[in-house]
Amino acid sequence: MASQIPTLEAAPGQEGAAPPKKGKLGLILTILVLLLGGGGTAAYFMLAGEKDAKAAAETEATKMPALYVALDPPFVVNFEAEQLVRFLQVTVQVMSRDPATVDLIKANDPVVRNDLLLLLGNQNYATISSREGKEKLRQLALEAVRKVVTNAGGKASKVEAIYFTSFVMQ
Repeated sequence: MASQIPTLEAAPGQEGAAPPKKGKLGLILTILVLLLGGGGTAAYFMLAGEKDAKAAAETEATKMPALYVALDPPFVVNFEAEQLVRFLQVTVQVMSRDPATVDLIKANDPVVRNDLLLLLGNQNYATISSREGKEKLRQLALEAVRKVVTNAGGKASKVEAIYFTSFVMQ
């Protein structure tokens, strides 16, 4: 008994026909999978980047609380106005949101006080009698304190404001 093994024979009319092209279909599917995978990866990183940018923006928007340094005792200076000796008493507070800057201001209190005393004593009565003059003086005082902070190794931008909490001229 001979066993019969089925053989593949060409169907009538297909003699010498080329086998079906599986290579092109496989290549197309591979390219499609790579494109979809690459697009998904790019989308993930773009969205992750946007999330990081949003988190950074929210951190900037959420500012630290304001910290105030009172420069005590109040500044008292005298200056001439129309042949008279006048006195100016000013209470000053410095505002920052950075604890290290607050420490720098406190550590350099003598220099800050010296520079502000020189600034205040060099004013003109007519100028600082107006609101604009006081505002200009406040800006000059802010620049003076920022200069001291910079010279002490800090960042000037961390000193945000100077406030006159008392301003008496006599």
